[in-house]
Amino acid sequence: MRVVIVAESFAPQVNGVAHSVLRTAEHLLARGHVPLVVAPAAQRRANGSGSANGSGTGNAIGSAIGSEPYEAAYGYRVVRVPSVPLPGYPEVRVALPGRRVADAVEQHRPHVVHLAGPFALGAAGAAAAGRAGVPVVAVYQTDLAAYARTYLPFAGAAGARLAWHRLRLIHTAAARTLAPSRASLDALTAHGVPRVHLWPRGVDCVRFHPGHRDEALRRRLGRPGEVLVGYVGRLAPEKQVERLAEVSRLPGVRLVVVGDGPSRARLAAALPDALFLGRRTGHELARLYASFDVFAHTGPFETFGQTLQEAMASGLPVVAPAVGGPLDLVRPGRTGFLVPPGAGTGFREAAERLARDAELRRAFGRAGRAAVAGRSWEAVGDRLVDHYRLALAESSATARG
Repeated sequence: MRVVIVAESFAPQVNGVAHSVLRTAEHLLARGHVPLVVAPAAQRRANGSGSANGSGTGNAIGSAIGSEPYEAAYGYRVVRVPSVPLPGYPEVRVALPGRRVADAVEQHRPHVVHLAGPFALGAAGAAAAGRAGVPVVAVYQTDLAAYARTYLPFAGAAGARLAWHRLRLIHTAAARTLAPSRASLDALTAHGVPRVHLWPRGVDCVRFHPGHRDEALRRRLGRPGEVLVGYVGRLAPEKQVERLAEVSRLPGVRLVVVGDGPSRARLAAALPDALFLGRRTGHELARLYASFDVFAHTGPFETFGQTLQEAMASGLPVVAPAVGGPLDLVRPGRTGFLVPPGAGTGFREAAERLARDAELRRAFGRAGRAAVAGRSWEAVGDRLVDHYRLALAESSATARG
């Protein structure tokens, strides 16, 4: 099967959309399919020689669809679309759709077009697929209405309504829309999006494993006997990491923050007792997860909550807001605690209870690991291919009708 994946975000950006696209394309390739990814261009160095973020994007080469440059470092091809930095958050690139999307669809001759977190580039992908008569599978991944309220507060409720209007237009054109959680599925349905189905995310239980716990690393992160409470994720306003301020002041607790973003300086001032490590990836990130004692995720706008799965795979008890994706992932009193999504003492109380009860932490960690053991990217990827096939069959039946 030939698949064009049109992604609003891709490597070297680090976020849920980029990660799931990487794993999806990797799985398609492993199963003998032929993926092609269309994504925003990464920021280039001044001499145009590569990504400003290092070697994560692969090597630019001269092969092309038409005259468009490609990258080949993944085993499949990637075409980049011109992009601009998001105002106030330059690490995020926003695509400027043009002919490249249509050219990629036309020349790759896909059986299915996959839209990952569609909004700007995804709209162009949907239009190109429609002209080519190719069914679209649209994967909802980002609560853009919440982002509009966070980053465009002057727009108020009108900004959120506009975001949902655009999302509804894109997703209504899809043969299938895939939601990562039941809360997302309900929100899409409530806003008039048809043909919505549940498709969660996978987790690598080999990479994220309790066996990576590193006592030497723990000694560098905190004092002897301290309970390490970790946060992993972007440091941006919508993540509300400041809600861990009371946790950072608990006696015998050390808050460790892993990640980067536009809020880092503000959070460092708000959480002076916390240890900020910046962005970490690969085996280093896996060692950090496994070396924590508790994992806390604060964002109330998560459509899924991938870091929660990674923490659970690492054998950690988790604490998260009782809203959105975490409702599907966390079993209160079994794998962790869900706390009220608004302001309050929920994070402090949950962290305090876990900090003083090592056996409870171990029991929650074992249950969490068991809960995600069957959620491999291979299993999730095969379910996605099933959705592709069903979209093809349904589109063919509609055409015949």
